[in-house]
Amino acid sequence: MASRTVCRVIQRRLASAAAAVRPAAAEVHAQRNAIFSREQARQRALYPRIEKIEVTMHGPGLEGTLLVMNKGMSTPLSCARHLTEFHVSNSALALVDGEPWPLHQPLTRSCSLSLLTFKDADPSLVNQAYWRSCAALLGQVLETAFKDDFAVELLCTPEVPVTSGAFCCDVVLDSQLDSWTPSKESLRSLTRGAQQLIHQDLAWEPLEVTPPVALEVFSHSRCKQEDVEQKAAQNPKGTVMLYRCGDHVLLSGGPLVARTGMCSQYEVTALHSLGQGPWGLHRRAQGLSLPLQLQAHHTVWRKLRERAETLVEVPKADEVTPPSPAESVPPAASQ
Repeated sequence: MASRTVCRVIQRRLASAAAAVRPAAAEVHAQRNAIFSREQARQRALYPRIEKIEVTMHGPGLEGTLLVMNKGMSTPLSCARHLTEFHVSNSALALVDGEPWPLHQPLTRSCSLSLLTFKDADPSLVNQAYWRSCAALLGQVLETAFKDDFAVELLCTPEVPVTSGAFCCDVVLDSQLDSWTPSKESLRSLTRGAQQLIHQDLAWEPLEVTPPVALEVFSHSRCKQEDVEQKAAQNPKGTVMLYRCGDHVLLSGGPLVARTGMCSQYEVTALHSLGQGPWGLHRRAQGLSLPLQLQAHHTVWRKLRERAETLVEVPKADEVTPPSPAESVPPAASQ
C-alpha cells in the first residue's frame, strides 16, 4: 500500500514538472500546423506535371458521367463542382472504388466515384463519419476552452455508433481541476464554442502520413504518440490519417465529413468522470448533433438530449463485437 502511495506521488510530481515546461497552446498549434503544411506541400510536389485521370461518376442521374480530372490535385469536391450546386452543398463523403474517401482528399488514379449524402437510401457510412466529426469538433473545443490556464490532454476518441445516443471525446484535464464538476453553464459555454466553429464552416482537410510525420506532429503528447503507433499497426498500409480544421490538427480513426458547417443542431450534454487512468483523471465529454439536412422538433430534441446526458459505455478492445445491421440505420430523429 505504501509503495502504491509513493508511486502516485512520484507520478503526480512528474506530471506537474511536465506541465511546468509544457509550451503554450498557441505554440503547439503553430508547430503542428507547420508540420502539416510542410508534409502537405511535399505530397503535392510529387505531381510536378499535370496528369489526367478519368473519374466515372455513379449515383442518381449521374450514371455514365465521365469527368477528366487532374491526378493528385483534383478531389471528390472538385468533381462535385463540375456537377450541380446540390452535389457541392449536400455531399458529405465519397466512395472511391468502393472505399470511403474524404471529400477534400486528392484522387491519385482513375476511379469510380459516388458522392454520399445524409438522405441516401443507406446513409450508414455518412452517419458514422458525421458522428466521428462531431466528436472531433468537441475535442477541438475542449483543447482551447481553458486557454493556457490549465493543461488539456485529448485521449483516444471512442468509436461509438450513432445508436449509442451521443458522440464522445475522452480527455484528461489539468490535475488542478480533478475536483471540478462542470455546471450547465459550463456545458453551454462549450456548446457556444462548437457553434462558433460550425458558423465558420471550416473544412476538415485530410492528410495521410507515415508514423514518423505523425509522431513529430504530436511530439508534445505521449498519449497521441501511442495512438499513432496503434493506428499505424492496425492499418495494412502502415499509415495514419491526420485532419486539420482551422489551426487544429487531429488524428482520426476514420473519415470525417467535408466541413463543420454541415453540423446544425449541436449541443454538449455531459462531462463524466471515468476514474483515474494512466494519464490522470479520465473524463468522457459527450454531445448530440444533427446535420443541416436533418432537423428535429424541439420536443424530440429534448428527449434525445436527455438520453445523450447518460454515460456512454464503451467496451474494451477485447470486448468489441461487430455491429448488427440494426446499428447501421440512422437515429430516429434523422428520419
